[in-house]
Amino acid sequence: MINVLVADDELPAVEELAYLLGRDPRIGTIHRASGGTSALEILAAEDIDAAFLDIHMPGLNGLELARVIGRSPRPPVVVFVTADDDRALEAFDLAAVDYLLKPVSTERLAKTVGRVAELVAQPSAAEEVEMITVDQGGISRIIRLDEVRFVQAQGDYARLHTAEASYLVRVPLSDLEQRWQDSGFLRIHRSYLVCMPFVTALKLGSAKPTVSVSNADLPVSRRHLPALRERLQATRVRPAP
Repeated sequence: MINVLVADDELPAVEELAYLLGRDPRIGTIHRASGGTSALEILAAEDIDAAFLDIHMPGLNGLELARVIGRSPRPPVVVFVTADDDRALEAFDLAAVDYLLKPVSTERLAKTVGRVAELVAQPSAAEEVEMITVDQGGISRIIRLDEVRFVQAQGDYARLHTAEASYLVRVPLSDLEQRWQDSGFLRIHRSYLVCMPFVTALKLGSAKPTVSVSNADLPVSRRHLPALRERLQATRVRPAP
C-alpha cells in the first residue's frame, strides 16, 4: 500500500484529489496538508511514499517544497497537481514523476499511481524516462516518451500521438526512428512509427495489412512487413525444448 500526502491550499481541491486517490486499491493512508509548511510537518512525522503537490501555495510553494523534499535521505516520489500548465519544465527538473493538470481524470490519475507504485516497489531499479518538450498553442509542454503510442509523418515534421492528444514536433520521422528504436518503436510505413507495446491487433494476411493502436488502424507497407513479422516471431510463446 502506498501512503500519500496531498498538499493544496484550497480545501476542495485537497478533498477531491484525496477522494480520487482513495478509490484506488493501491493507495493506503492519505494525509492532507493545507500548505507547504504543514506538508513539511507531516513529512517529518509520517512515513510518506508519494507527495501530490499543488504549485501555487502561500509561503512555501510546491516547487520550493519539492526542493526541500529532494534533500531528505529517503525522499518520497513527487507528483505535481496544478492548474498551471507552463511550469512543467521546472517540475521535471526537480525529478517529478508526473505533472497532472486540474481537473484530474480518474484514468489519468490511475496511470500516475501506477508509475508511483513501480518506483515505491523498486526504487533502485527506476530508470529515467525520456521527456519530450512539445509546443501546443504557444505553450511548452512536457510529455513522457512512454506515453507516445504512434508517430505520424507530416512533411519535415512528425505528429506524436498519445492517449490524450497529439503534438507536432519539428523532427523528421526518420530521425525519431533511429532515436527511439531501443524504446520499442518500429517503422511500419513511410508515414508511421509505432510503439509495439501499444499494438492491440494485427491484420497481416490481407491485401492491405494494418496494425491497430488505440482506436487507429495504421497501414503496414510491403517494404516494412518483414521487419514487423520478425518482431512478432520473436515475441511468440513456444513450448520449452
